Amino acid sequence: MDRRKFSHLVACGAGSTIASLAAQAHSSQPQTNESQATGSAPKPKQLSAVVNQSPTAVEPVAVYEYEALARAALPRPTFEYISTGSADQVTVRENLAAYQRIHVVPPLLRGVTQPDLSTTALGEKISLPVILAPVAGQRMYHADGALAAARAAADAKTIMGISSSVLDSVEEVAQASTGPKWFQLYAPKDREIGKRLIQRAQRAGFRAIILTVDLGEWKDADRRNRFTLPREMMIKHLRDFGFVGNFEQMTHDELISFNASVWDMGMTWEIVDWLRDITRLPVLLKGVLRPDDAVRAVSKGVQGIVVSNHGGRRLDTMPATIDVVESIAQSVAGKVEIYLDGGIRRGTDVLKAIALGARAVLIGRPYVWALAAEGETGVKNVLELLRSELTNAMSACGCNNTAAISRDLITRSKLG
Repeated sequence: MDRRKFSHLVACGAGSTIASLAAQAHSSQPQTNESQATGSAPKPKQLSAVVNQSPTAVEPVAVYEYEALARAALPRPTFEYISTGSADQVTVRENLAAYQRIHVVPPLLRGVTQPDLSTTALGEKISLPVILAPVAGQRMYHADGALAAARAAADAKTIMGISSSVLDSVEEVAQASTGPKWFQLYAPKDREIGKRLIQRAQRAGFRAIILTVDLGEWKDADRRNRFTLPREMMIKHLRDFGFVGNFEQMTHDELISFNASVWDMGMTWEIVDWLRDITRLPVLLKGVLRPDDAVRAVSKGVQGIVVSNHGGRRLDTMPATIDVVESIAQSVAGKVEIYLDGGIRRGTDVLKAIALGARAVLIGRPYVWALAAEGETGVKNVLELLRSELTNAMSACGCNNTAAISRDLITRSKLG
């Protein structure tokens, strides 16, 4: 029985709730004694052997359960690199807690059993309003990295966002699947290198450019673990981006210093003008949290805005994205498409984001945890879990399609 049919039976009272054993599978395993504080990719199928030791272990039934499985599969520094946030991690917690302060108030007797989850993103039809966010370093989490994630996104008929730090070249990711892809750029100081990379992404068939502008990071876990990319991954990353140098002759410290020196950490609005001048592709600005910045982005000619606090990895105590998306959507008044990331764990979270003005959401940590745990299969499962839960939520709210998800379906807690 496939997941969606099973979920429908459970929702109708024909099934029983399955208790998750993922945390038990993790707690029964000895913790990794990590002698070197660098990221490394787990061996394929590593986690399956761990989970299958328990005869009662079952496939995760909720997205968050993949976090424990990823913890079991990855070296501690690598797991903490993807899972922890900046400083006291207030923003990480708020991204999750803010959704719990928003309540769904479904109208009765609307008679919807098979809602249409499809939507369009920059004119591209996708089967559900969930996109894989650009996440760096995916070869650290699984040997197939972004190649596996891209295949899973194509299978789900949605978009894959590719980080320019993903540890696969734009050409390698393009060859991995025929599904639609957006390319995310971290701007280098050398604009000519950035221009050539954008041109490569265009030739490889990427459909849009995501410009990430919320830079800077202060993560206690990474400093405590002295986390760095493994040497061979650092060299591949630099070459994939287009940097030239005698990297094989450099020490690891020299590589780290070189990498730190090449990125533009002092960007201004000029970067948007530059990008619009060098590409015909649609541009999305990622990292917007203020309505005035959203209005200025529209004036600069972007086609989309990603409301994002970088998953709480950058500056701590920034607001939860779900708490600011409505004001941003109102400020641009439909002139550009609004997307949101941060804290999505349930189908009801997707519904709430759309009700507040998002066209679709982007997920990051959930699919990376699943990638670490089960590779391509895990990423597919995360997307199908969110699809099933959103189907249930839309049916309960009488929404026959995503356009019917309206603001009056939700209310904010008075305690929030």
